[in-house]
Amino acid sequence: MAQESVAQETVSKAEHGGHHGGGQLGPILCWAIVFADIGTSVYYTPGILYNTPHVGTLAGFFVFLTMSAFVLLSLKYTEVTHRFPQGGGVVTVSATALTSWAGALGGMFILVDYFLTAAISCLSGLLYLGVVIPLINNNFTALILTVVVLALLGILNWVGISESARVSFVGAVVAFASDIAVLITAFSHISFGQFLSLFGEMFKGHTLTPETLLIGFAGSFLAFSGLESISQLSPVMREPHRKIAGLAMLFVVLTVGITSPLLTMLSTLLQQGYAANPATSDQLISLLGGHWGGTWGHILQTEVAISASALLVFASNTAIIGSYHVFMALSNMGFLPAFILKRNKLRGTPHFSIMLATGIPIIILIVVNGQVNILGDMYAFGLLGAFSLTCFSLDIARYRDWKAAHRSTIQQSQNPATGKSGTIPATNGSLPESNSSLDNSAQLTLSQEQPELNGHTRTPEEATHKLLLENRHATADETRSLWFKINFFLGILTTIMVVIAWSTNLITKPLATGFGGGVTLLGLLIAYINYRYQEKQGLVYVPAPMTRINQRIQDSVMAVLTADNGTNNAIIEAAVHSADNRPLVFLYVGQPVPRTTAPRMMEIVDPYLEDQKAKEYFGKAEALALKAKIPNRYYFYLEQKPDIIAQAWHIIHPHDTVVAAKEDKQFTDINPDRVRYEITSDGRVAHLLKNWA
Repeated sequence: MAQESVAQETVSKAEHGGHHGGGQLGPILCWAIVFADIGTSVYYTPGILYNTPHVGTLAGFFVFLTMSAFVLLSLKYTEVTHRFPQGGGVVTVSATALTSWAGALGGMFILVDYFLTAAISCLSGLLYLGVVIPLINNNFTALILTVVVLALLGILNWVGISESARVSFVGAVVAFASDIAVLITAFSHISFGQFLSLFGEMFKGHTLTPETLLIGFAGSFLAFSGLESISQLSPVMREPHRKIAGLAMLFVVLTVGITSPLLTMLSTLLQQGYAANPATSDQLISLLGGHWGGTWGHILQTEVAISASALLVFASNTAIIGSYHVFMALSNMGFLPAFILKRNKLRGTPHFSIMLATGIPIIILIVVNGQVNILGDMYAFGLLGAFSLTCFSLDIARYRDWKAAHRSTIQQSQNPATGKSGTIPATNGSLPESNSSLDNSAQLTLSQEQPELNGHTRTPEEATHKLLLENRHATADETRSLWFKINFFLGILTTIMVVIAWSTNLITKPLATGFGGGVTLLGLLIAYINYRYQEKQGLVYVPAPMTRINQRIQDSVMAVLTADNGTNNAIIEAAVHSADNRPLVFLYVGQPVPRTTAPRMMEIVDPYLEDQKAKEYFGKAEALALKAKIPNRYYFYLEQKPDIIAQAWHIIHPHDTVVAAKEDKQFTDINPDRVRYEITSDGRVAHLLKNWA
């Protein structure tokens, strides 16, 4: 039992940033990156909302209203960040909680969002510059310049010039300071009584019918686009992710909450002529700065126009980066063709992926003839689709945590000694459950390192306590807490709110539904064709989300696959034939290629996705297990470390451990009751049999 407890105390470098090159971003820099994205939405949202049917002067009211959903959504995205430190956002959480195809669907949703973000942000940036250079106000000129800027951003990404967190910090501070300066200017020219009278002006001529409320609420989510970027920062975020992400999102909620609703309200109510005019509706925040004239007003108007232009182009580049990393992740998962992963020999960058991420927004801009309002109407599908799928998937993960904690409580009550041994209670993060064809898949990465505390090696009790505090999945004690239950039901409420908003837009914005649905269906069709082609080649992608094991898999058959041992096929076949409806556990001990560079912003860092042999063997195992109709299957990816397999063995407690016969002597910490050898056409395997009392 002591060995089992020590094994459970080990922690992966992947989980704590070590094997990703180490996270560098604290809460302030994470806030800066997210705010530099989400904070730019206020520059184009007021004009788009004002010109939305049934909204008009109610634009500010609806942004205030949607803030409640934004706050709740922020809580869920914070949890996604620390649950999935490899990044990937909706792709990772939906593939883990549901199926790999749900991950593909989430990928298509977020790609639609990124395409439109790149297009609308870049175009809006050029239009804001039109305040300073009137020539740009010509629609054709703005369109041509936007296409040129997007092409230049694509070239910069091809060259390999990546975004800097410090540049984001400067941009975010300038944006926030500019927003505050505009608000101070506005409130220095209107009295408190005049401000209150604006609320009467806001509702004049409007009746808040259910239809109006739904349309306004759904459309106002555009003001909070960019929230999803926090989940893409996990690989470059400092530990502990839970604390860093929580603080960063607190700062985001406060800064966005102070600026976005008020700026939307003031810019639309005080400038209704500009808001209704297509030529100026995309410059409202800058024009608000100069609304009262004077030298200061002219300076502020110019400063906001220039800073808004730069920040919007910056946000466009962020969308391009996020887009091509999602392309690469979907290709690694087998849904998109392999050519997307190819890197050019000159710069080492994924040129095909970058070309798609840049070219598609350019095509969209040309098709809509550079009309911002049309882009705004098209926006809703991907953004809210990704929000909805992320929320639903996280609800499933939390529900499984709750179930696992309940099972743990029952097990401990039946066997009190277990609770006294230091065994970490089971969580869903350890052993996902699913009704999909990929039942119960997960990944284990373990290391031998014992973290130091105050200059000395931690005792098992100290290490276990630290893991319980830092574990990205809810522990049994946390799951039984009142806050977990409150958070769970708040999460359900958030999902309902987001799904209602998405459903409303599906009906009221047919252009968004047609474009987003068409792109999503086309992407899924390509994914299906490519996936089936790979299936014929014997390749099936089996998700292996990054998680830890801390629960036994009773009476199981565990197959140990190692890189280049030449007997993996025999081990897989022997394990499947021996299973006889027992749970099947496949462990792959891989040797990921060491990183020579630190992870970049928006990059999805998952060693399993890059290990082609591991994916190939897991695919073969899945195909054989499905054919044998074995219901419970688990897939774990381990990094090569001394005694790593023995550690897993002490946790899982398998009845039969199937290994290559030539390797059976190296597992010195495995103590089977007997060993049975089997000769197969692909090699000799050993069955290490143990009857756990």
